[in-house]
Amino acid sequence: MPTRRHVLLGTAALALLPPGARAADPVQVVASFSILADLVREVGAERVRIDTLVGPDQDAHAFQPTPGDARRIAAARVVVLNGLGFEGWMTRLIRAANFQGTEIVASRGIRTLRARHAHAHGHGHGHGETDPHIWQDPKRAQVMVRRIAAGLAAADPAGKAAYEANAARYNERLEALHAWVEAQYADIPRAQRRVVTSHDAFAYYGERYGIDFLAAQGVTTRGEPSAAGIARLVQQIRRERIRAIFIEGMANPRILEQVAAESGARVGGTLYSDALSPPDGPAPTYEAMIRTNTARIAAALAG
Repeated sequence: MPTRRHVLLGTAALALLPPGARAADPVQVVASFSILADLVREVGAERVRIDTLVGPDQDAHAFQPTPGDARRIAAARVVVLNGLGFEGWMTRLIRAANFQGTEIVASRGIRTLRARHAHAHGHGHGHGETDPHIWQDPKRAQVMVRRIAAGLAAADPAGKAAYEANAARYNERLEALHAWVEAQYADIPRAQRRVVTSHDAFAYYGERYGIDFLAAQGVTTRGEPSAAGIARLVQQIRRERIRAIFIEGMANPRILEQVAAESGARVGGTLYSDALSPPDGPAPTYEAMIRTNTARIAAALAG
């Protein structure tokens, strides 16, 4: 059984440790959505405890904050959001919570693209003039990682070296991921890299890897598409010689098969755009999401 002398000696020894080496409570972080939370987890590791507002397989566009969410933010030391209008409700929520901690806007300083409005087809997001989906480009994601590391270090100076080291290691993996994605498209002619999606969220990925992502004409994400809408989509696919379709709003396999049969395009399945999958799905992490999307797009384009 330890004596009082042993306890005092142990306390004195702890006092001599550098600040970063002492045990401390994890930094409470609230991340706006699942993809961002995964980046924070990689950078923060055991020094952070992450609470995610919009979880896996959930739609940030349809998210309705509750008073409980405001309390979660009020109790946090750090809040991480994408910005660029992606989670427009977040600014109001932070204000309502009277948040006094560190706010990290992961998109700050990153070169953005102009949004390609698709409101006429029923799947615009109302983000304004800037496309917020910067995370779909692994090179831009590296900048987001560095921004997160700097923000965490500002909130927790004792962990600065750990955050920077974690960010550097993770960015090495993201650089390898970027090289892997490039290799998947190396043998696919540039003119052949044309894909139709209903969710206009892949412009940054397309810019990085030379793929044209086009919005489906006449198809909405609400309900069943009309016969006229399907006909317009088939005409678009034929006219623009599109080889692959990834259409979230057309979940009915029969309709997908009809479009593929009439247009000659290949059904590529589901792409992950604004949320990760649950842990038992194909895209439980950011890296897995990029790999899954890439494998599906490349297979459809090469087929």
